[in-house]
Amino acid sequence: MSIKKILIQMEHTQTTLLSLTLSAAEEIQRLRVSENIPSDQYLRVGVKGGGCSGLSYILDFDEKKAGDEIHTMHGVEVIVDERQMMYLMGIEVDFQAGLNDRGFIFNNPNAASTCGCGTSFST
Repeated sequence: MSIKKILIQMEHTQTTLLSLTLSAAEEIQRLRVSENIPSDQYLRVGVKGGGCSGLSYILDFDEKKAGDEIHTMHGVEVIVDERQMMYLMGIEVDFQAGLNDRGFIFNNPNAASTCGCGTSFST
């Protein structure tokens, strides 16, 4: 298959980089107000080495840095380091407020395995 055909095929099957559910976006907006997060701070979604499965998720407010891309979902501006996109392609960040499960949940289609608490993964 030629490079041109591969690129055209990739263009038509491109996966969304990441998404926030409405409940995650609402919780992030609530946290922004209750914690008095300055408007120059964005929600950073990323990964770092560590955790029981090899990589851990990052979800925090941060300033935009060189190499970051900005994506807006449900009114939340999200920054992602372009070097980490291969780990985050297609990930969904959700928020659950149930009695047994409360917190942010990462649904990552790229994870080959995850730890029991869901905060680290391997590819």
